[in-house]
Amino acid sequence: MVSIEEVTDKAGLKKFVKFPFTLYKDSPYWVPPIIAEELSSFDKNENPVFKNADARFFLAYKNGQLAGRIAAIVNWIEVKDQKIRKMRFGWFDFIDDYAVSEALLQQVADIGKAHQLDYMEGPVGFSNLDKVGVLTEGFDSIGTMITWYNYEYYQKHYERWEMVKEKEYMENRFPASNADPKLFVKLNELIKQRYGLKAMNFSKTSEIMPYADKMFDLFNETYSKLSSFVPITEVQKNYFKKKFLGFINPEYIKFVVDSDENLVAFAIVMPSYSKALQKANGKLFPFGFYHLLQAKKHSKDVIFYLIGIHPEYQNKGVTSVIFNEYHKTFTEKGIVNCIRTPELEENVAIRQMWKHFNPEIYKRRRTYKKPLR
Repeated sequence: MVSIEEVTDKAGLKKFVKFPFTLYKDSPYWVPPIIAEELSSFDKNENPVFKNADARFFLAYKNGQLAGRIAAIVNWIEVKDQKIRKMRFGWFDFIDDYAVSEALLQQVADIGKAHQLDYMEGPVGFSNLDKVGVLTEGFDSIGTMITWYNYEYYQKHYERWEMVKEKEYMENRFPASNADPKLFVKLNELIKQRYGLKAMNFSKTSEIMPYADKMFDLFNETYSKLSSFVPITEVQKNYFKKKFLGFINPEYIKFVVDSDENLVAFAIVMPSYSKALQKANGKLFPFGFYHLLQAKKHSKDVIFYLIGIHPEYQNKGVTSVIFNEYHKTFTEKGIVNCIRTPELEENVAIRQMWKHFNPEIYKRRRTYKKPLR
């Protein structure tokens, strides 16, 4: 017998956040979040996304035992401004029991129908900076702090409920040694001279802050044409600056500006925190901070989190300036592996940008869709 309970208090939300710790306790590939950070992101008083979005959280019980969870999300910018009448869902985890997964998905469908939305899609988060997609390939590789991991049986649960693939994402990796300087050193100088550009490097997070809002503006402009895009609002900028920039070594953020100091490109790389987060097991105290700090200083794996290029400068070789700067930084730090976050299959431009590095597709994930009318 499956029963569904809506989360209505902090105790319930903590159960929601901690359920995967039980589900994946024996998995060497699952990367746990920091519990306090996850709770904060679901707090309507802390996360400014709730100024433009609603979320309801549900827990499933089977014979009295916690067996699954799901977040039902409506992003009102998407629905009202972009006229995309989509019901979102995410943070969807469950035991291998169809009655559990179907009961949770039905909760989302019922909310979407009540709002007269056209379809439901997931797993997705509130925005484009949240995690996305159910893993369909690459179950034997460790996850990252910015992706969901799931067991192999998840996919068949979506498809049994007659959901169909909506978007496909690929995750790539390559050895840092694949970055042959001949591919970008000379071109980097040529591009800077041709367009009057210069690269900006940083040694302190405080140096980045004056440019951070421009970076988010450029992010919105770069990705606005992708089908899944919802822009970052003004109020969200401060939240993301506080949430993400502390995890990122300032020397891993690169900007390219024109002669008038206008930002034309940026890139953000993060050290891999996967092993550190596994050691922390959801807690910053007493030793979680130490593990994360060690990873920030010494990790030899890095994750390319975001790259944004102004539309006027796309396909003009500006990435050679970015790659040249990273090559110098990675050589100095002895970086071994480069990992890329999930990229839409339809984003041909991003694949072209990386083709000379001989990347390996090592994970695939997708979102699923179902009509509500």
